[in-house]
Amino acid sequence: MLKIYLAGPDVFECDAKAQGTQLKKLCRQYGFEGLFPLDNEIDFDGTAYETAKAIREANIKLIQKADIIMANLNPFRGLEPDSGTVYEVGYATALNKPVFAYAKDRSQMIERVRAAQVLSSDATLCQEGKIIEDFGLSHNLMMIDIVVASTAEATLAIIQKRSEVFL
Repeated sequence: MLKIYLAGPDVFECDAKAQGTQLKKLCRQYGFEGLFPLDNEIDFDGTAYETAKAIREANIKLIQKADIIMANLNPFRGLEPDSGTVYEVGYATALNKPVFAYAKDRSQMIERVRAAQVLSSDATLCQEGKIIEDFGLSHNLMMIDIVVASTAEATLAIIQKRSEVFL
């Protein structure tokens, strides 16, 4: 059974374990084994730094163990995805693992920034005076072809259709 690492900021939700259980259940329904970061057993007796390092190392081991990565790239504390999730996507990509992602809002980045920052409809700079990426994509160009659906379940359906390639 192919293993899917479930990357995303879901671990920061108040009901994170329940969300992880639900994601893993969805994976099983599509014929996969879900690997959720909170499945890791971490020793929380050390310093905050030691705990953070242990979490990072455990997640990296889960990514290495996985056949496929599915990432939740919904905005986290702003307009962009969780930086830890983006790190995991990059790491998995460097390992040549297939990565699939989902985001509720797949509208073009430039439109989302304009709306969130109440900019004019022709604005090309954000409030901080930086160029707004305009490649017609919902996420940064480094995520091209990775964001495939709006929900985890829809993403799993796509992964299932393509899974024979990974066997």
